[in-house]
Amino acid sequence: MVKKVAFIGAGSMAEAVMAGIVNTQFLNSEQIYVTNKENGARLKELNEKYGVIGSASKKEVIDGADIVVFATKPVDMKNAILDCKQYIQKDQLIISVVAGISTEFIEKTIEKDVPVIRTMPNTSATIGYAATAMTKGRFASDEHIETAKKLFEAIGTVSVVTEDNMHIVTAISGSGPAYVYLLVEGMEKAAKEAGLPDDVAKQLISQTIIGAGYMLKHSTEPTSVLRENVTSPNGTTAAGLRTLNEYHFEEAVINCVKSATKRSI
Repeated sequence: MVKKVAFIGAGSMAEAVMAGIVNTQFLNSEQIYVTNKENGARLKELNEKYGVIGSASKKEVIDGADIVVFATKPVDMKNAILDCKQYIQKDQLIISVVAGISTEFIEKTIEKDVPVIRTMPNTSATIGYAATAMTKGRFASDEHIETAKKLFEAIGTVSVVTEDNMHIVTAISGSGPAYVYLLVEGMEKAAKEAGLPDDVAKQLISQTIIGAGYMLKHSTEPTSVLRENVTSPNGTTAAGLRTLNEYHFEEAVINCVKSATKRSI
């Protein structure tokens, strides 16, 4: 049973996961500890919003934790591990939500045979709808994977993958919400230009995205068939898709994912 989770890093991803854990009541807020580099105001903010315990003391945060979650920026990961390694015990499960950082790098930097699980959730964790992929390091067992799965299933769905797939996972589901939001921004601007009230546009667009998502999740039809089912010959959808094709929309999306994958690598 997980009794204490320690977060190293207090940015947007750490907040999303913490908020999801608290909102879904997987753990009580006082079971969650968080620290960061030096931003005491941010720790206070998270305490006030979620009731989690913030501390500048790495030792206080890590001592007695069943799970230690590293949620820093990739560029800060090495220093964060070096600051914490003296307090980390071999029986603690280390979980990383940091993009592009391998389990091998984490193991070597900690310099202990600790179990490491590398994950890539997304910010939809805040509302319990994250898509998380995870992979295990050299010293992690299937039992450790199951523990990590229980934690992240509290905030959405979990897929277990091989580590060499984590870069494409990061590009698709980790960064994916931003691609959808950019699409929605364009739809909102078009609605505004046409004179549709903002609140009406938001309701219609958000429900459209939700409905399409549910169709993708629950339908047995291929995505191309779902698209074709919406598209009448010479109809409004066909006209819209024709313009997207003229702008090489699908090619842009493919190259977008490739760019994010390259950055992760």
